[in-house]
Amino acid sequence: MAFSVVMPALEMAQETGKLVAWRKTEGQSVTKGEPLLEIETDKAVLEVESPADGVLAGVRAQAGDVVPVGNIIAWIVRPGETPPSEAVRSSASVTSQTESTNAAPVIAAPAARAGAQISPKARRLAKENGVDIANLRGSGPGGEILASDVLAAAESKNASSSPAPVPPPKDVEMPSSIGRLMAERTAHSWTTVPHFFVVREVDAGALVEARQRLGLAIKQARDTKLSHTDLLVALVAGVLLKHPRINASWQDGVIHLNQDVNIGVAMAVDDGVVATVIHNADRADLGEIAVQRRDLTERARASRLRPSDIAGATFTISNLGMYQVDAFSAIISPPQAAILAVGRITDRVVPIGGRAAIRPMMTLTLSCDHRVVDGARAAVFLNEVAEAVREPEKWLR
Repeated sequence: MAFSVVMPALEMAQETGKLVAWRKTEGQSVTKGEPLLEIETDKAVLEVESPADGVLAGVRAQAGDVVPVGNIIAWIVRPGETPPSEAVRSSASVTSQTESTNAAPVIAAPAARAGAQISPKARRLAKENGVDIANLRGSGPGGEILASDVLAAAESKNASSSPAPVPPPKDVEMPSSIGRLMAERTAHSWTTVPHFFVVREVDAGALVEARQRLGLAIKQARDTKLSHTDLLVALVAGVLLKHPRINASWQDGVIHLNQDVNIGVAMAVDDGVVATVIHNADRADLGEIAVQRRDLTERARASRLRPSDIAGATFTISNLGMYQVDAFSAIISPPQAAILAVGRITDRVVPIGGRAAIRPMMTLTLSCDHRVVDGARAAVFLNEVAEAVREPEKWLR
């Protein structure tokens, strides 16, 4: 039995993925779960694992190709077995990145009619670039018009009516594809999601003590270093169980209450920022969270993330304390309803019992989507997070 290898879809808005490299060559044996190829999405460079044991065959895409999600790019077959017939090939449209930047792709798909399927992102780009969708051929499943189709048509149109492009000045840095798409996503979130912010300053003395006390045991048992972020993931996950609207998402005009508590942790990589995900953080103990966060960090820095590593977050924490930032406001990652921005822990003079005292303080800023969360809900949630930071032993497993 042959198993198809497809371009994975990691989120609703993703339409294509770029094939970076095959980790196996055609004809090589592979094992289920073994890294098979690397793809680049708008979030990160990811490893995709083999779906089955067998032999890699029928490879249809090469490094640099941009492929619509869900399209078959290869097969895993039994030794001696051949992949399905070439008739299936017509359903998988692959566009070379070089071709897509110079001319509209030629794809065996019907021209778009007035009622043809088109993604919301593609429709918006068509309007912005003056592209007539009635003249487009969609490369998506069933002939759906994707953003890549619109951009290719727009660039082809501009190329035919404009002089040869002038190379950018030497003092201009072109963003990577991840950086460019990250900029696009954050700009879209900022302009379409009604953000509001609530801020709390909290005494982090007990958090620092908990890290010192519990960190030694975790280091000995799991050979990993406990971080303040690990503690915050555990604490926030516990508080989210009591506040399902903060753990919810806005999709298609409806509030979805997520059953799982999956905490995204924003981390810097060479090309920008990626939010890796600690799944079921509410059910993991502190040591498990520390190990997961360490492994995710190592894979992110080595560009070896797997699709599951960045998919399914229901809430995100962004900690810039290690960069000596006192406080900041973060942009929500839709369809999530909120993100928590964490500043550094630093000594400040605060009143305690009517007297001035020096305490290690930390500033927490919660960004919320007002379509899902109102000010009162946000304030109650942030207050409980602050209480958990002040008394972490009550919340930690």
